[in-house]
Amino acid sequence: MGRAKVSTPKPISQISVERVKRINTGDQELNRVLGGGIVPGSLVLVAGEPGIGKSTLLLQMAVRHSGAKVLYISGEESLEQVSERALRIGNSNENCFVLSVTDPDIIAEEAEKLKPDFIVIDSIQTLHADWLESSPGSISQVKEGTASLMRFAKESGISIFLIGHITKEGSIAGPKVLEHMVDTVTVFEGDQHNLFRLLRTTKNRFGSTNELGIYRMEKDGLEPVDNPSELLLNRKAEMMSGTAAATIVEGIRPLVVEVQALVSSAVYGTPQRSATGFDLRRLNMLLAVLEKRCGFRLGAKDVFLNIAGGIKVNDPALDLAVAAAILSSSEDISLPSDTCFAAEIGLSGEIRPITRVEQRIAEAEKLGFTRIFISKHHALKKNPAVKIKVFGVAKIQEMLTKLFA
Repeated sequence: MGRAKVSTPKPISQISVERVKRINTGDQELNRVLGGGIVPGSLVLVAGEPGIGKSTLLLQMAVRHSGAKVLYISGEESLEQVSERALRIGNSNENCFVLSVTDPDIIAEEAEKLKPDFIVIDSIQTLHADWLESSPGSISQVKEGTASLMRFAKESGISIFLIGHITKEGSIAGPKVLEHMVDTVTVFEGDQHNLFRLLRTTKNRFGSTNELGIYRMEKDGLEPVDNPSELLLNRKAEMMSGTAAATIVEGIRPLVVEVQALVSSAVYGTPQRSATGFDLRRLNMLLAVLEKRCGFRLGAKDVFLNIAGGIKVNDPALDLAVAAAILSSSEDISLPSDTCFAAEIGLSGEIRPITRVEQRIAEAEKLGFTRIFISKHHALKKNPAVKIKVFGVAKIQEMLTKLFA
């Protein structure tokens, strides 16, 4: 028997790369999260809690995109239910076709006949290959169904969106190999009782990770938020104590968020520590720094922290605003409404520099802030066009002196 023909090694400089033209989804937030649009032949996983809006997001992309032919596979709802939801969202795409089936082979056959621009599978946990004896949602069914769809996507050049479930711990349901097989993994976050929904990228073979798309849930679907900073801030004339504004960066997008803190005497003996949208362990670290380095007695007090709008923030630049909000509530002194913060706090109380500080300053100035506190170690270029007053501080004690006089 002859040996199969194999490829030979080539210098990487001699390999030609063609620029792939992406498909515009018609949704600027989804385009940003995907890295500029849909890459032909890509496999995208959209995961999130039940009722958060995964199906709504992809269905409205399908029915509102008038320039693309879409095949929507529904394994959880009947055709009538999908049609009713599409009418509520606003059905304007005559090229959106709906099919209720769970066999991956049948999906591939119908897609070959229809030749859609992209396919939506709702959901990957409902797929069931007849030649496997396990039930839908099992590890083998999810793995084999995804592998079958991945082969079809790469061979046909048709992009496929998979809607996935998550477990009660918050991780994506199914085998971990599911996340390794797909090209892009996005997670839809948010509280059903809050207005905002966040779409984050955790893996993207065709773009940067940690991108963020922000939506507002309305009665007729999800609407992209063009300027989330204005909606996340409460710019009232009468400022209350325990409130501070911080500039953060999610992906490449600068945002200004409102940090709310409440400090009160512990009633039940053991002080309570609670954080919503912020890492509780980092909150405990900041409280220890404030007590050790600044002399504030917070060990016997309850501390509650909240990031307004229901969003979750991991940017260390939030530290300075968190400390300012906590001290403002503890001393019952309101902070100036024109002041913003952007810096990380170290264990010795030093104010550490952060990334993209110029973008943060520009975002704060755009929203009308006249003062911003950052690290003294930033080497900023003088720009006459920047009117906001920048305070560089090296220690947290220095920030307190300038802020509370």
